[in-house]
This record gives sequence, C-alpha cells and structure tokens, in this order.
Amino acid sequence: MRIDLHTHSTASDGTDTPAELVRNAAAAGLDVVGLTDHDTVGGYAEAIAALPEGLTLVTGAELSCRVDGVGLHMLAYLFDPEEPELARERELVRDDRVPRARGMVAKLQELGVPVTWEQVARIAGDGSVGRPHVASALVELGVVPDVSAAFTPDWLANGGRAYVEKHELDPFDAIRLVKAAGGVTVFAHPLAVKRGAVVPEAAIARLAAAGLDGIEVDHMDHDEPTRARLRGLAADLGLLPTGSSDYHGSRKTCRLGDYTTDPEVYGEITRRATGAFPVPGTGGTLR
Repeated sequence: MRIDLHTHSTASDGTDTPAELVRNAAAAGLDVVGLTDHDTVGGYAEAIAALPEGLTLVTGAELSCRVDGVGLHMLAYLFDPEEPELARERELVRDDRVPRARGMVAKLQELGVPVTWEQVARIAGDGSVGRPHVASALVELGVVPDVSAAFTPDWLANGGRAYVEKHELDPFDAIRLVKAAGGVTVFAHPLAVKRGAVVPEAAIARLAAAGLDGIEVDHMDHDEPTRARLRGLAADLGLLPTGSSDYHGSRKTCRLGDYTTDPEVYGEITRRATGAFPVPGTGGTLR
C-alpha cells in the first residue's frame, strides 16, 4: 500500500481543487490519501464526491498551534468535524487569517514591495488565506524565485520582516480537543529548521505525555540525519512515525507520494480513531 497522509487543496493553500487532488492521488498510484487543509474541513464533501474507485480518503486538518513562543502544526485525523468545541477553535483561527494576511501585505508594502491585498485575495480564491498565498504573490512580482524562497527571515519566515502572528491553539489543548472529537494527532514536520525556530525535543516529550499519537518523520523538510533522529525519538516516546508529501499542487515542488506512511502505522491510526472512518472510493462523480 502507498499511503500519503498530508496534502492540501484549494480549501486552504493548495492549487488542486479537492476533486482534482483525489484524482491526482489515484493517478500517482496512491492507495490512501489524507486531506489535511489548514484549520478547515471545507474540502471534504467535494473530495468524497469525486473519490475514485481504489483510493481511500482519510479526512483531517492541519491545526495552527503555538507553544513557548514557537509555532507548530498539528495534523488531526479522523475526528468528528461537527464536534462543537474543536469546530469553534478552527473558526477562530480561520477568522484571524484575513487580518493577518492583510498585516503581512502592509509590512511588505512598507518594505517597498508593490503587493496588494487584491492580488493575495485573488490567489487565495475561496481557500483559507495564508502565508503561501502571500508568498505566491511575491513570486508573481518577481521578488523571489519560488514559494520556498519567501519563507526566509527576509520575508515570511517565523519572525521575519513581514511576518505577522495569528490566533493559534495551544498544542496541549489541540490534543485534548482532537481526542474529545475521536481523532488522532500527529506533529507535522517537527524539525523543519529551514522554516524557522522549532520546538525542542523536551517539548515533544511533554506532548507525547499529554497524548500525542505520532510525529511526521519522512518529510521533504527533513534531511536523512534528521529523519533518523526523529525515528529514534518516536521509538523512545512511543509515538507513531508517519511519512507524507505535504503536497500543495504547483505551489511547492513536492509530488504526491514523495514520502509515505507504513501500512502498519496507518492501521494503528485508524484503530485509534473513533470520530470518523476512512472513506473508500466508489468511482467518483464530480467533474
């Protein structure tokens, strides 16, 4: 089985619609794909309606969190999307995304970059606006060569010149809320140092003690020594080690299935989840 548990659609900051995403996942030879848009479940219905036969969809979200002044992303899988407390927290984060993006536009303009809110809003479309949309605007203007180059201290990296903070969950609260909604939590790209400051291993141990289920080990932002270090940490802390592409369509260079999750780990994730269940494809109808 080929299992990719971390992808994004136009419901947040990917460039594939949810329908395109699941069709592309099937074409890439995946057996299981996780839809984990930022702080939203808005792509679920379209993805399920278009789900090709032979592909299973794992519903999820990537939750924006912060601990000890450091931002982190928490992947939440197979939770009940209607659970009110978790839904309310996701809405608070989404509501803060527009003023945050406007703030980044204002900072960029102060730095002499001719970016406009209208440009960023056009790029985001109906998606949950975020830094990648601002980064794409910088690419359009020729300020940076690609989206990754915008995530530096010069521009949009955590603490960068044009960075603006947003409402974020405490990760311990996130773990509690996801568990209460019957879901499973995995710390996304925990040692992606090129994105900025990362959470120390002592904090990961605290999260594990609080009920964190896993950590994303195999990821494009982790080199081989980092993956080996994380695999050892997962073993020490009893965490499930996952692997995923973090696919964003054409917005990033990674491809669907570039990194995958072991079938036994996937099986354990599905065994722990009680809020929702993987959805098997029946042929898809949405075009």
